[in-house]
Order: sequence, then C-alpha cells, then structure tokens
Amino acid sequence: MAPDSRGLNPKASEETLISLLQLDPTPIDNASVYDKELPPLPEEASQSSDRSINPPSTASTSTLGLSGSGYGPIYYLSRIQRYSSYTFTFFAGLHIANTSIFPLVYQSVPYSEPFLLMARELYQTPLTEPLLVALPIAAHVASGVAVRLIRRRQNLKRYGGATPGTWAAHASSKNSVRIWPSLSYISLFGYAFFGLLASHVGMNRILPLVVDGDSSNIGLQFVSHGFARNPLPPWVAYTLLLSVGVGHMAWGWAKWLNIAPPANWKKTTIDKQLRKRRRRAWWGVQAVAAALATLWAAGGLGIVARAGPAEGWLATVYDNIYTAVGH
Repeated sequence: MAPDSRGLNPKASEETLISLLQLDPTPIDNASVYDKELPPLPEEASQSSDRSINPPSTASTSTLGLSGSGYGPIYYLSRIQRYSSYTFTFFAGLHIANTSIFPLVYQSVPYSEPFLLMARELYQTPLTEPLLVALPIAAHVASGVAVRLIRRRQNLKRYGGATPGTWAAHASSKNSVRIWPSLSYISLFGYAFFGLLASHVGMNRILPLVVDGDSSNIGLQFVSHGFARNPLPPWVAYTLLLSVGVGHMAWGWAKWLNIAPPANWKKTTIDKQLRKRRRRAWWGVQAVAAALATLWAAGGLGIVARAGPAEGWLATVYDNIYTAVGH
C-alpha cells in the first residue's frame, strides 16, 4: 500500500502550532462588539455541557438579570460607560452655555454671571452634583478601566498566560503577544481629560472650600481674575481642557452612534467606496469637534479671559485663593 502523501506531517504541525502561538490579539475598536463575550475555551465548553446534562437540583434566578441571561460583565460595563456619558453630556451642555454662549452673546462677564448662578441650582446642589457630575464621571472611567482589565485577563487565558511554558515561548519570541488591549485615541484623550478635569474641579471647587470655607463666590469673575494675575498658566490649562475634552466627547459620541470609522481604517480599508465614506466620516467628526472647541473658546477665552480682574472685597477673596497655589 502506497503511503498517503496527505498524511500528517509532524514538522508541519509544529510550524502550525508556532504560527498560532504567535497570533497577536487584535483590539476591539467597535463599541458594539464589547457586548459580546469571547467564545469559551474547550475546557469551559466541556464543563458547560456537563452542567447541561446534569443540572443542579436547585436553580436560582437573579432579579437584576446578571445571571442566566447569557451576558457577561463586559456587556453591563459597556452600558454603564455609555449611559454615564449621557448624564455628563447634559451637564457639559449647561456648562458650555454658561461659560461660553452667554458671555459671547452679552459680551460681558457681569451680565453673564446670573445665568451661571441659576444653572448651579440644577447641578450644584448636595443631591444633583453627585448624581449629574461626580457619579457619572467615576462610573465612566471605572467601567472603561474594568473592561480593559477583563480583556487583559481573557487574553492571558487564551494566549498562553495560564501555561508557563507557552508564555515563556511568547516572551522569548520577537513578535510577542500583546496582552493589554490597544489604547485608542479616544481612550487616551479620555484619560487625559479626566486628569485635566480633576485639576479644574480642584481649582474651582475644592481649593475655595479649603482656603475660604465657601465656593459660592466662584464664578466667571474668578476665572477672569486668574487670567489677569498671570495669563500663561490659565491659557495653557484651559486650552488643553477645551481641546482634549471636546475631542474626547465628540469622538465618543461618534463612536456610540457608529459614525466614527474604526481605528487604523486608513491601513485596513481597501475598498475605494468604503474608504471614501470613512474618510468623509472622519473629517465630519473632526469638523464637529473643531466647531465645538471654537465656540467654547470664543466665549471662554475670548470674553471671560479678557474681562480683567475683580474689584473690592471679591478681589481679596480671589487673591487669597490663587496665592495658596502660588499663582
């Protein structure tokens, strides 16, 4: 009997195994894909089939729908991250109106200050400030970090992290497996925006409470007074806050609405029509972000920043606060 040329080739099998071990896990860039869990490993599938053959004697159902629904933690974390951005967008809309649109319309900080005071009754009370500002921001950032940690754990489990020998082979190879999911520009801008926003809150909310014991006197005149004392640090801080914050929010909403093209679309898109549509979408999102940043800067940096220092007892209060941070 002639040997079968289609028989198994041990060398080819080894090469196939090595090529599989060198697969680089591709990051998930589409938000809707986060809703789906990765397929189970063979041992997990066998355990699941065993449980289906021999079901437990007592079954429990979660009233929250977190068990028995077929969804994993990423499904719920992605929704927390998404819906928390809705609440913060409402606050951001009020804030851009009070700090940019009204000053731009009235061309005066004193005339625009009452609108900011009225808006504070909506988002700066002991009840609404945590619900509309603090909790949504914390939930948005924490859920995003949690998704990255879960994806990393899944990559470790599926690409050799649980097997020391396999992981050593990956570590010694030139093309090592990327265990951490790639950091997109939206996420990178989000983490930077979180740091800038934290410094903004510390300067305008926490520091006045520490120095003066009250933050009710903090408004547009406090910002203009800081620009008048030393314009360079506020210009740098607010320019970064506006550009990074608007960029993150504009591209984040484009991602939620499935308008934004996927990451690395210029390298991965071959079809000309699809490439044209994605290029148009990319420029559209960029134009919206630039328009929002320009609008915010026109009122905030064009009017408020140039209003000059405060006068009287209010100037003394502001001077004490800024002096506490060496400004």
